[in-house]
Amino acid sequence: MSECSAFPASPAGEPEFRYVAGMHGNEVLGRELVLNLMQYLCSEYKRGDQRIVHLVKETRIHLLPSMNPDGYEMAYKKGSELAGWAFGRYSYEGIDMNHNFADLNSVMWDAMERETDKSKLINHYFPIPEYYTSEEAFVASETRAVISWMKSIPFVLSANLHGGELVVTYPFDMTRDWAPHEHTPTPDDSFFRWLATVYASTNNVMSNPDRRICHYDDFMRHNNIINGANWHTVPGSMNDFSYLHTNCFEVTVELSCDKFPHVSELPIEWENNKESLLIYMEQVHRGIKGLVRDKDTGAGIADAVIKVDDIDHHIRSVVGGDYWRLLNPGEYEVTASAKGYYPVTRMCRVEYHHYPTLCDFHLPKTLKQRLLDILAKGGKIPKSVKQRLHQLRMRAGAHTINRHRARERRARAFRR
Repeated sequence: MSECSAFPASPAGEPEFRYVAGMHGNEVLGRELVLNLMQYLCSEYKRGDQRIVHLVKETRIHLLPSMNPDGYEMAYKKGSELAGWAFGRYSYEGIDMNHNFADLNSVMWDAMERETDKSKLINHYFPIPEYYTSEEAFVASETRAVISWMKSIPFVLSANLHGGELVVTYPFDMTRDWAPHEHTPTPDDSFFRWLATVYASTNNVMSNPDRRICHYDDFMRHNNIINGANWHTVPGSMNDFSYLHTNCFEVTVELSCDKFPHVSELPIEWENNKESLLIYMEQVHRGIKGLVRDKDTGAGIADAVIKVDDIDHHIRSVVGGDYWRLLNPGEYEVTASAKGYYPVTRMCRVEYHHYPTLCDFHLPKTLKQRLLDILAKGGKIPKSVKQRLHQLRMRAGAHTINRHRARERRARAFRR
């Protein structure tokens, strides 16, 4: 694993990006591309390439070239000609990590069917089921490690690199009713389609209209992108888990027809994917970003909920109050809320620039929270606050009396 940043000790203000390759150990092209990307970013940064300098200074880039090193070693020993379609795909424990993350889709859809009050439903940060976290659960050690990594770093954008096809897939990866395949979009479908298109349209092979299809599916009819569930259902995918449990948006890139290309093909494959890898990383800066602060103290507020009107999926601020919300160009009504604070709503406009729109929020504390803070410090409630409380109680009492009198009038009228 590698981290690339101009300011590794001071992450505040920089969005976190990751590439993960080698989930299936026999799909090796992603591994080689990520290793090459590490070298390329370092050499071009030192050379002064302004595009790379800007990318590294404005982004914390995390690169994991081999999520399944044991599977890779098995496939490598066989070699590119003999590895086969599945040899090395699974972990040392025999687990397919592409289906090994917690199935939060079912948790979400079950809750939607049971709950009659839709306002009580959550649409983000779904908790991991207790059975999944037990030591007896059939979860690969590599999967557990990656989940711990995801939870420790507030990733904003990611891509999961695979092989065996030429297509970019986007969530959801799992169908709602366990159908073999069915279009199953997220609330952020338009942005996911943009992300997939960015990679596919700049990839030298995918964007070639004269290329051959890999196997049976002609993805060129769909501009080389497809909703994952519409291709084939994948319960427990990393993409869906990232979207439902964290702030991170993630797609899967199927890089080549051949899962284990010959070493002589690697320079060509690097050129085929170099621009796609770079421009996809740059999308982490599309949308809005900002700070959520306490209006009085200016302190950052962690875990504030960022809600975009008409998109039923929220994200949260991180330690220090920073947040990043990926969005397509347009004007949005955005609300920030946090426990103990009154919510604040403002309009935020996303332009077609390669940098995010700054959209800060300053939340005022609720009266109740102010009182709790005073009492927690052993202080006395100020006279002005006591007067305000008295006014609120009087108003509430008058409101109760008025409602009671109205009910009595209606009852007398009914008896007549």
